[in-house]
Amino acid sequence: MSVYEIVKNARSDKRIRTMELVENIFEDIVYLKGDRSFGDSRSIIGGIGSFEDIPITFIGIEKGNGVEDGVKRNFGMPLPEGYRKSMRLMRQAEKFRRPIITFVDTPGAYPGIDAEERGQFEAIASSLKLMASLTVPVITFVIGEGGSGGALALSVANKIYMFENAIYSILSPEGFATILWKNAALADKASEIMKITSKDLYEFGIVDEIVRERNNMPDYMQIKKLISEELSRTNFMTAENLQRERYEKFRMIGR
Repeated sequence: MSVYEIVKNARSDKRIRTMELVENIFEDIVYLKGDRSFGDSRSIIGGIGSFEDIPITFIGIEKGNGVEDGVKRNFGMPLPEGYRKSMRLMRQAEKFRRPIITFVDTPGAYPGIDAEERGQFEAIASSLKLMASLTVPVITFVIGEGGSGGALALSVANKIYMFENAIYSILSPEGFATILWKNAALADKASEIMKITSKDLYEFGIVDEIVRERNNMPDYMQIKKLISEELSRTNFMTAENLQRERYEKFRMIGR
């Protein structure tokens, strides 16, 4: 596939969604709702579960299946209450010493007026700050679209894994083309320049490993192996070492 074909495939409604992944990877799942401030967000799901008898917290962006479900979930574009819910679950995970596993699939945070009125920028900034300071292990999977700050707000992690045909970028190719050439129709050209595929990001050291796919379905055995190995690796790491490792990972990006 060309890079822009990968972009279109990453956006496809035929790709696996976060909830399906959660229910195929974890056991003893309990979904938790609400940000304790404004309301609940259907764009971001989260809760607690177990992986190989280890209690974990999971958080993910859910695009929904079909038009009706997609509308309810705002097509995976979270509002501020979604990020505030995720931060509530992160603090809970830290309190009970549970590792955090996040799943990213979003074109970006919702840019509407109501989101700005409720403090979208503050919610994203606070999530970045909180994730950087967490004293428990954080693992992120980019499973489809990983767009803009809306994606980064859930991916300040010790390890970032990326599905083979996913994308991860500062903005959409259409947005890039509009800024650079004043023409969104040049998105295919922009996508080639942006280096947003899993292969590119792995070579840059931003992504730690690529999850194999076949017909838009991930290799579940590989996913479980990656989680198991990372939980074993971080099991005896101190809070300070977990924070330092995360800090150094992101400081090295772009060097």
